[in-house]
Amino acid sequence: MLAYAKYVAILLRQSDMSRLLILLLVLLAVACTRTDERTSTVAHPEIHDANTLVFVTHNGPTTYFYNADNNLAGLEYDLATLFVRDFAPEYQLKFLVVNSVSDVIPALLKGRAHIAAANLSITRLRQELVQFSTPYQETQQQLVCFNDDKTKRNHPIKVKALSEVLVGKKMAVPLGTSFEERLNQLKTNQPTLQWQALPNTNSELLLSEVANGTLDYTVADSHLVSIMQNYYPNLAVASALGEPDKLAWALSKQADPALVKKVNAFFAKIKKDGTLQHLIDRYYGHSERLNTQDVTVFLERSQSLLPNYAALFKQAQEQTGLDWRLIAAVSYRESHWDPLNTSPTGVRGLMMLTENTAKLMGVTDRLDPVQSIPAGAKYIVKMIETIPDSVPEPDRTYLALAAYNIGYAHLQDARTLAKRLKLNPDRWSDVKKTLLMLRQPDYYTTLKYGYANGSAPVIFVESVRSYQNILEYHQPSHPQNETSSVAQLGN
Repeated sequence: MLAYAKYVAILLRQSDMSRLLILLLVLLAVACTRTDERTSTVAHPEIHDANTLVFVTHNGPTTYFYNADNNLAGLEYDLATLFVRDFAPEYQLKFLVVNSVSDVIPALLKGRAHIAAANLSITRLRQELVQFSTPYQETQQQLVCFNDDKTKRNHPIKVKALSEVLVGKKMAVPLGTSFEERLNQLKTNQPTLQWQALPNTNSELLLSEVANGTLDYTVADSHLVSIMQNYYPNLAVASALGEPDKLAWALSKQADPALVKKVNAFFAKIKKDGTLQHLIDRYYGHSERLNTQDVTVFLERSQSLLPNYAALFKQAQEQTGLDWRLIAAVSYRESHWDPLNTSPTGVRGLMMLTENTAKLMGVTDRLDPVQSIPAGAKYIVKMIETIPDSVPEPDRTYLALAAYNIGYAHLQDARTLAKRLKLNPDRWSDVKKTLLMLRQPDYYTTLKYGYANGSAPVIFVESVRSYQNILEYHQPSHPQNETSSVAQLGN
């Protein structure tokens, strides 16, 4: 309780009297923090259970959420799962899912969890309360505004003082975040700087408010902003806010030194063997592939053209088991949902099938969506089934999509090259590097199938991933979990 009292004191110290009342109300709410049994594997974790290791986190696309298949996902979820599997197998892993990031550190200080895995930035005030692990990711706080120029994602501001930008404008950030701490630091030199620190919200919700025009500005981490710009093309980055932050896990200052040592050893290992970069690529590697105009046009065609073919995509899902939004994303990347589309190389139709592929799949008219869509979906399944069993999902699907685009033979060359270079041929994050090398004579002359434009499948796969995620966000297959504002994002 002494640590928790210190938390209260620090919050009050960084706050002015005009916010004292709301802070006290928030702290009262935090004192009564509960978890939601619908999203947590444990409602009331017993931290003193010698067989249980409790991670505290919160819902969000950068932490812990249910994906489109209704499976738990998120970078923090994956990291915690790997840590217990490889470094603490004697423990049962449990999650304490709190309502917001401002509840995370209090949960540690009140002894409700052993480790906070919650996309936490290392800040000066937080370091007074907890100890941090080795950092695993770097991010940049960004000032985000409404985008009135559909050709770009950035709208750099040209004035020196943030307080000048906000005159007559409304800006809000979630209460108890690193963004609030950064703004308090800026306020020392800009005393007229004003903003709202709101309880019971998160960055995703505030970014959506900016996109909808109900809020002028917010501050969010760059990796989240890049994701949200794919769902809201009218979000723009006005400027970076201060120096980059480092993200890390947090533990109480009274944590078992052996546990702290294991955590740091875990991050050292996954940095060295490429696992960390692989996971970061899985969640964020494709998020900047599309530009603002790409997203804008896609959303417009999702309203005007997609309804014409949605039933066929859903029928193809019933026939193949593939998510209809994946099939639709492939179709859009291939033809922009134009059933008469024909390329100079002779591929045609909604799924842009080659003549040989059409014959293989029994298609007599490639321009007929009723034939083209299920044939394309079945061909994707054929590629997935051809990928070796050693490749897990979602990398298995990513490699299959690359084969759909460039051919299985060239994909195999890229995997062979990955082995030679001591990369992992079963990871998309590694194979996409060697696909790019198929254009270089030093490499392709040593491979069975020779030259290939390996950039094409990389662009194809990452664009399809982005388009699929946009469809999942705007057209979820099941009701969103009430505790997660973006529970169906990405995988």
